[in-house]
Amino acid sequence: MKRNLLLLYILVITGNVLGQSGVIKGFVYDKKTGEPVPFSNVYIKELETGAVTDIDGFYQIPKLKEGTYTFKITNVQYDSLMATVKLGKDQILTKNFEIEEGSILDIVEVNSQKTENLTDTKVSVIKLDKKDIYRVPNIGGEADIISALTITPGVVSSGDQGGQIYVRGGTPIQNKILLDGMTIYNPFHSIGFFSVFETELIKSAEVYTGGFGAKYGGRISSIMDITYKDGNTKKVSGLISASPFMARAVLEVPLIKQKEDKPKGMTGSFIFSAKQSLIEWTSKGLYPYVNEEAADQGLPFRFTDLYGKFSFKTPSGSKFSIFGFYFGDRVNYQAIENLNWQSFGGGLNFILTPPKSKQLIKGHINFSNYATTMKENLSLPDSSRIFGFDAGFDFIYYMAGSSQLDYGIVISGFQTDFKTYNQLGYAIEQNNFSMEIAGYATYKLVKSIVVFEPGFRFQYYASYNKFFAEPRLSMKINAHENFRIKMAGGLYSQNFTSAVSDRNVTQLFYGFLSAPTNVQDDFTKPNGDNREISNGLQSAWHAIGGFEADIVKGLSINLEGYYKWFNQLTNLNTNKIYPDDNTTPDIPDLLKKDFIIESGEAWGVDFLLKYATKRINVWAAYSLAKVTRWDGFKEYSTIYDRRHNVNLMFTYVAGKKLDWEFTIRWNFGSGMPFTQTAGVFQGVDFTQGGVDTDVITNNPSYQNFLYGEINEGRLPDYHRMDISAKKIFRFKNDLQLDLQVSVTNVYNRKNIFYINRLTGEAVYQLPVLPSLGVAFKF
Repeated sequence: MKRNLLLLYILVITGNVLGQSGVIKGFVYDKKTGEPVPFSNVYIKELETGAVTDIDGFYQIPKLKEGTYTFKITNVQYDSLMATVKLGKDQILTKNFEIEEGSILDIVEVNSQKTENLTDTKVSVIKLDKKDIYRVPNIGGEADIISALTITPGVVSSGDQGGQIYVRGGTPIQNKILLDGMTIYNPFHSIGFFSVFETELIKSAEVYTGGFGAKYGGRISSIMDITYKDGNTKKVSGLISASPFMARAVLEVPLIKQKEDKPKGMTGSFIFSAKQSLIEWTSKGLYPYVNEEAADQGLPFRFTDLYGKFSFKTPSGSKFSIFGFYFGDRVNYQAIENLNWQSFGGGLNFILTPPKSKQLIKGHINFSNYATTMKENLSLPDSSRIFGFDAGFDFIYYMAGSSQLDYGIVISGFQTDFKTYNQLGYAIEQNNFSMEIAGYATYKLVKSIVVFEPGFRFQYYASYNKFFAEPRLSMKINAHENFRIKMAGGLYSQNFTSAVSDRNVTQLFYGFLSAPTNVQDDFTKPNGDNREISNGLQSAWHAIGGFEADIVKGLSINLEGYYKWFNQLTNLNTNKIYPDDNTTPDIPDLLKKDFIIESGEAWGVDFLLKYATKRINVWAAYSLAKVTRWDGFKEYSTIYDRRHNVNLMFTYVAGKKLDWEFTIRWNFGSGMPFTQTAGVFQGVDFTQGGVDTDVITNNPSYQNFLYGEINEGRLPDYHRMDISAKKIFRFKNDLQLDLQVSVTNVYNRKNIFYINRLTGEAVYQLPVLPSLGVAFKF
């Protein structure tokens, strides 16, 4: 014991001695609003080194000697700032900067992006801000992040209706959507054009299509991490907008104003946003041709989104926020009698910046509830509900040369309630509570031309007594400052299972299940070997490699190849025809279990070209992909196995005051798979007489379908063009009026949504939809 204590004492003393050097840290803020400015370059001219601010506007530069330094702070949307900072010996100095939003600069006139490219692995990640989202054409002039997501390489959308996305072979249930660290269980509305997120409040959105680091877990396909701003701390501001599709309002109120004569005082703010759909009523007069069979009903989509947050910030940059939300959606559409869902939740986040520490500490506590029901014609209702809570701490330790150590712990709990019926009327039910505990550590080493970022995540599923050790790794080699090679990979796991079969052509119903225990005892792999099954947890391996290059001024390309091996997937058993009880001991598991185990593969290549200047912005993305599943008997394509996907977007900003903006977007997707109908026959009702039923006189009033092989058919190709034009009127006192005209599906392409098997009628996505939107900002 004495030896151990002596060793610990020596390590602590040695660490303190080695760590005795100066540190300058702080935040970069918007001078007009007091908001943190992320991804800004903080550069020391004398040392030709610096740091890039994180999502909270925080920077830290360690290992500095005593002296006076000249700082230059740059950001693509702000004027540069020069400042002189004096640092004492071994001093840990907090220095905040305020920068002013200036005229729109050429994107390559600042080097913050280049610094980030050389010090961050950035494998399979797309970063978006509010301006990126506003640039993408959307219906009614109402910019929404879902439009920006659908042009991201590797992302496949279900179309105008249903509002789900599939990322590099993963299903919607395998995507984790975060809002300020809180899981949002269903972020997309049924109409497919709009999400629950308020674009005006988005500070940053990071989309990880694979190979994400150890900080993220609980999903096996992708992560979308959205961060909202805190609100204006200097004056009241906001937005009011309307279009035929919805009305929305945003309000930012300073609770404790930041005063010019006292810049080091505490500040506080409040933000509130509300969105209400209007299309259910306006479409009856404006778009009667969309729903010709029931023109008096219009487009039967309705949704409401509410969000509010209080934020308080200390002079040192420590912050505390508390927030709450309500999202609701309802649709009454053709064959569906009623589908609706509601979601509500709240929580708190905090950031601690100890004055004499090199660490940044973040924490969160939140809860979220989501419930949905669907009642189809002549069928029993489906229902699903999930209540979850989450609490965690994240620690960031900054080192010299942009290196850093991240580690943390998360505790989560989930209550799921689910009930559905298969075609034979057998109920599939689950009521379950599960707990998860996770810890992670990631070390980023920036050395010479190499950025090396190994990580490890420990994921413990307490309810199943199952432990996953998940290694993660990402790496970048800066072969040249304009050419960089990168790679990433790791093991991922998750608890949740979808409440609908992955084989369903349409999936408007979106429910959650905990990993089931009622699965088969063993699974036959494609090579014929059997593997014992102990639980229904899902897992996958990712492997990604590629390069990024800066070709000429403003022009860059990114190419990535990927492979995802889903070594265990859980799916609803649509083949169940027997009850799983003591009356069926000799029946195979695959005919009586509620769920089945599958495996799968996804591979592909994603290409992205971006060109940006002061007036022109070009985005060209192409994805080649193949996604298959193995159910123990045969291999089949998934319903979202889209082989080719192309997204082209061109934006031009005109006018001396840069007050005109024109955008055109075109999307092409090859046809997705579906299961064809091989025949139709009259069913026999065995529910009354059982095996003694007289099949000659039995005359039920329904038909059964004989299906072909799973997903061997292909729907026609999908393509659509959208255009928009926006005029900006700027007035005194930061008042602004935006008028936008948009046309969705310009050439009125009839893209198939699905085909009604009973009638043979094709149900199409939305036709041409012109719209006018107006927004007033103050």
